[in-house]
Amino acid sequence: MKLKEKVQLWVLSSLSDSIVKVLAENSHLTKTQLETLLIDILSENFAEKPLKYEEKARLRRTKAKISRGAFNRTLKQAKENVIKAIYTILLLGYLGIFDSTTLDPYLELANKLHEYVEAYKNVPSKGTELTEHLKVIEIIREELETSLKKLSNPSKSTM
Repeated sequence: MKLKEKVQLWVLSSLSDSIVKVLAENSHLTKTQLETLLIDILSENFAEKPLKYEEKARLRRTKAKISRGAFNRTLKQAKENVIKAIYTILLLGYLGIFDSTTLDPYLELANKLHEYVEAYKNVPSKGTELTEHLKVIEIIREELETSLKKLSNPSKSTM
């Protein structure tokens, strides 16, 4: 499989993940910015070598040819949005808002996301252990989706 096919398949599967969808819909990143950021950060792992921005631009999932400049502008916007989100978190922490119980559901959600990722890292290879483990992962995923959707509605969230 060619590099472009590998990267595009990985990006598509990442963006199709139900948890990624809910998180992305409620983030400061557009779908294009998220795709561009993923390609920038992770495509070199697939290539096993540094890639030029022209090569990264060709990895985007679009039929239209993307210029290096357009790729870089989108990447810059994505990075700015990530930095702003981090500064928002830092600001809330500095102002003592994280000490408030209003953020407890978000912190619980962060812990549940961590639990989900760890569950995927420790999947047994076969047998009843695998079946049980997959059931647990599915339960965690459903809980995550429900919590994410509930917390993403500003009128119903706790903040």
